[in-house]
Amino acid sequence: MVKEIKIQNYKSVQDLTLELGRVNVLIGANGCGKSNILEAIAFGSAAADNKLDKEFLSARGIRVTEPEAMRSGFTKNYYRGNIKLFLKSTLDREYHLIIGNDGMPYSKWEAGNTLYAKKMGLSDFDEGYRKIISEELPEFDITNLENFSQEKLNYLRILLADVFKTRLDKNTNLLRFLIYAPENTFLRKFEDEERTDPLGIRGEGLFKLLSEMSQETHEEFQEIIENLELIDWFDGFEIPKDLVFTERRIRIKDRFLEEGLQYFDQRSSNEGFLFLMFYFALFISKYTPKFFAIDNIDASLNPKLCIELIKILTQLAKKHDKQVIFTTHNPAILDGLNLNDDEVRLLVVSRNKDGHTKTKRIKPTPVPEGEIPVRLSEQFMRGYIGGLPKNF
Repeated sequence: MVKEIKIQNYKSVQDLTLELGRVNVLIGANGCGKSNILEAIAFGSAAADNKLDKEFLSARGIRVTEPEAMRSGFTKNYYRGNIKLFLKSTLDREYHLIIGNDGMPYSKWEAGNTLYAKKMGLSDFDEGYRKIISEELPEFDITNLENFSQEKLNYLRILLADVFKTRLDKNTNLLRFLIYAPENTFLRKFEDEERTDPLGIRGEGLFKLLSEMSQETHEEFQEIIENLELIDWFDGFEIPKDLVFTERRIRIKDRFLEEGLQYFDQRSSNEGFLFLMFYFALFISKYTPKFFAIDNIDASLNPKLCIELIKILTQLAKKHDKQVIFTTHNPAILDGLNLNDDEVRLLVVSRNKDGHTKTKRIKPTPVPEGEIPVRLSEQFMRGYIGGLPKNF
């Protein structure tokens, strides 16, 4: 898992260090930079995977714009600087990502030297690199590195890039990081199923994933059904076996309806149910990313349901080894957090007097004996913990 992330020069995030847990919730006023934090991590993920074309960035949930608008605009020559990410895993392994763009018309973003060693000279093969070479590429005699030809050094750099990529993903699960923001239309119609693997950021691919789980990982499929009992009318769902090749439909059972009318498909279901089905599949399936974000986790959900959902998703994250960052504007989400659990973090996002995005971790405060604790939702709405607009 990722233990710490430092982001530099990405949109409103000039210089920010985040200490993450397993389940992290970002709150803050509109425009404070919550989504920019998520995008910076997704941008680093794309760089690590060497997929920095616009279509790949958009597919990760990044709002792609001109290169100068992707960088922080707080200094005179901001457009010339690189975007940088520094990651530390829970094993205290450190990884640096540098992403640059020369700003010329039609130019593309490129992953920079520290991860891929593209521009490394011989002097840059320090002790850290030499250790990695001896561990992962023993066929190279590092005691004789100074006598390598330029061609052999270039080949070594290519191999090092693959080693870094493998190590980075093993220790941080960064390569498949996506920002999910499911939409009702995609969840209801099950369209664009073939364009994503396994789940798209808007909910594409859900039917295909559920179908695979029902056949290949039946225990996980049953776990989704059990958790959907959070909805009081729900009495199970199934994927019909008589579907034609192009048909995408599930049968949902309502326990209140008369015999013969109990089943309906996803087109008739309420959107809150569809969102829950998506979230549970995302957290439970072994095919989905280990590290991801969900923007506006509270969308389309009843406040009381939000409280219970966060509790369940926290349990599922631990059980299935997932790490997640949520954003929300709904105070009810906060009441589902157990801040006494160090794996659960609440971070208030704001912008300082210079406009830079900053975060503050909210930790539990002791309650005096005999007093009733104030709910986190109330603390939020009363302005005790921040995260609210200050201009009115």
